[in-house]
Amino acid sequence: MTDFNSEIESLRTAIAELGLACSEDQILQIDCYRRELLEWNKKINLTRHLTIEQFVDRDVRDTMMLNQFLEPRGRILDVGTGGGVPGVLLSILRPDLQISLSESVAKRANVLEKIVATVGVSSRTIHARAEDILAAESFDVLTVRAVARLQKVLTWFSPHWSAIGQLLLVKGPAWVEERLEAREAGLLKDLELRRLARYSPANSGAECVVLRVRHPSSQPPPQ
Repeated sequence: MTDFNSEIESLRTAIAELGLACSEDQILQIDCYRRELLEWNKKINLTRHLTIEQFVDRDVRDTMMLNQFLEPRGRILDVGTGGGVPGVLLSILRPDLQISLSESVAKRANVLEKIVATVGVSSRTIHARAEDILAAESFDVLTVRAVARLQKVLTWFSPHWSAIGQLLLVKGPAWVEERLEAREAGLLKDLELRRLARYSPANSGAECVVLRVRHPSSQPPPQ
């Protein structure tokens, strides 16, 4: 068995063990994305998850956890997308979504645009800060993963809630401390924060959560 076939089989097995149902075309796209990410990572820092196991356990798992809270045909802005997680993976798993990838670092945005073209997904890459994008566009969901502490994220978006349906954030064990910081800064006074899910990646054991933050005036998500 060639290295390529061996890696595809390892990826297929790891994704199946995660409980994520993917078509063969999606498996191939995910593998293409993984390979592109690793190749570009030699030139510009995009990821610390260099093995198939790390990629699936962290990147694919986080994406899968977010995916269950995204309604069909939603407009999604992936904030500070970096190497494209979760945005590119969501584009593979959910072609019905309209996904925009925001990245303020020009070099990363340029690389990501090339990765997106090679993988063949429909997401668009925007070289801009999310706050600037929100001044002109609105989105059903903003996804936020490994970008900044909750207090900083809520400060950025406090003027833009009319353009945001909800924030979905992936956070680690420090999320309770971050919530307290945000609350003490008065940033949660007019917002609703709810923990939607909790899970533990196998290779770290540390608890992760998916948090939802929304303004009461936003349209409530379907239950």
